[in-house]
Amino acid sequence: MPATIPYDPSLVLGNIVSPEKLSILTAISDAQAPADAAEDNLNSLIALKRSLDMTVQELIEMNIDPSDLVKESTATGKQITEAAVGYAKAKLSSEKTIQPLKAKIRTVNDSVESPIDYNKTQIKKMPLAADSIKMNCQYFAFDSNEQDSNTHAATIAAFVSGSVKEGGEDWSESYAAQAKTSAQEQVNRQHQNHSISGTLVVTITCTHKEAVLLAPLVLDPDKAVRVWNAVYPDDMIKTNSVISTFNTEMQQDTKKEKSISILSGQTCGSCFIGMVHTLNTTDTQSTETLYSIAASLQGQFNVGSMVQHYSGGFGVDASFSNDAKNLLSSQNISSHCTLTVMGSIPSIKSNTVQMAVKAFAEDNGESPMKSVMAIKNATTDEMTTVDSSAENARTGAQFQSIQSAKIQAALSGLSNIDNLNNKMIDTNSLMDAMEDYINKCLAGNIGLPINYYVKPITKSQVTQMWMAKYYPNKFNQAGSGDDSKILNNTN
Repeated sequence: MPATIPYDPSLVLGNIVSPEKLSILTAISDAQAPADAAEDNLNSLIALKRSLDMTVQELIEMNIDPSDLVKESTATGKQITEAAVGYAKAKLSSEKTIQPLKAKIRTVNDSVESPIDYNKTQIKKMPLAADSIKMNCQYFAFDSNEQDSNTHAATIAAFVSGSVKEGGEDWSESYAAQAKTSAQEQVNRQHQNHSISGTLVVTITCTHKEAVLLAPLVLDPDKAVRVWNAVYPDDMIKTNSVISTFNTEMQQDTKKEKSISILSGQTCGSCFIGMVHTLNTTDTQSTETLYSIAASLQGQFNVGSMVQHYSGGFGVDASFSNDAKNLLSSQNISSHCTLTVMGSIPSIKSNTVQMAVKAFAEDNGESPMKSVMAIKNATTDEMTTVDSSAENARTGAQFQSIQSAKIQAALSGLSNIDNLNNKMIDTNSLMDAMEDYINKCLAGNIGLPINYYVKPITKSQVTQMWMAKYYPNKFNQAGSGDDSKILNNTN
């Protein structure tokens, strides 16, 4: 990932330029240059390798021997490995050099007021530079889905069967088998895990053709004197002494003459560097658990089972046994987003991630047709009578009651969570921000300085402007330090 454009918030158009701050930005740019060159070399080799591989495929389709080209592609692959190692080393070295320099750049600064007369100075944009864009986008996605259905009711089923047998002689083996089947059908666990992992890295650097200039640049003589005296307190301009001012003018164009620098123009660039890593894991499990059997099964279980049996139901009343059916669906979403945009502020939008439960696996691994056939075999008699038809109807009703209970247990918990949603920053947010950034680049009016136009103003020029304002004569070159002379000639 390339580094951002070096920038100091104190370097504002029209302000006094500090040579120390410009030197820091220059040093940062010099430290970034080897890493940027190594990255460009790596990306160019990767593009070459992909182009060669595509050409090899085209030659194969045209029945042309690509053996020599394959050798060149293999050699390019080795160069990519070497370039990647070189880029990593250059990037690490540059970061070690850049970090101490960036620590010297302050977000909040104080400086003397600009000597520019803003009422007469104008800001112009001229196409002195060129538009360019360099983009690198990498996306990695991984999607996995695990789903299973496990029946783990053997222990509970055996316990229920044994408890029924201990109830007395009135309990037959058929009742024990029915109770065992009921518990085994109710205690069923279903599980699904769905994970989506995606990483998007986008880097864009642009240069813009519109240069921003202060033209005409007009200085206020009084402000210029105050700025000079604030910058050079040991070499002040003494306006209360005419002789001192004339002596200052005599130092014009000498080696001893000092100057202040004004940022009078700039060419602009911008960069967009973003990374989003999103991990969305949905863990869904449905558990129907028979927690306990009542301490005393005799009497109550007999009566409860008899009533449920003759009414076409199955099992016992809920007041007798605590049959808890739990539905647990958890969604774990982690998102890591970094975005650095220099020269513009794009629109950043969050996206809604709904919480939902995925489809469950088939219960017990049986299909609906197998279940139908099992009921059909269980209710087939050699001779059909009124009592056998009633018994078959009760058996079918019992099967339907069991399946309805399962469905109700699995879906009853959905009503509380199917409408929940979360706001988060994901890959769509980054792509929306990138699209907004590109649109602003095309529209213009964005960017930060990548090249500074610095206008030096000497002490003699400041003195001449002040003398021209208060003691005008033919010997004063009014406006020699700015563009006021041009304005006077124009007017």
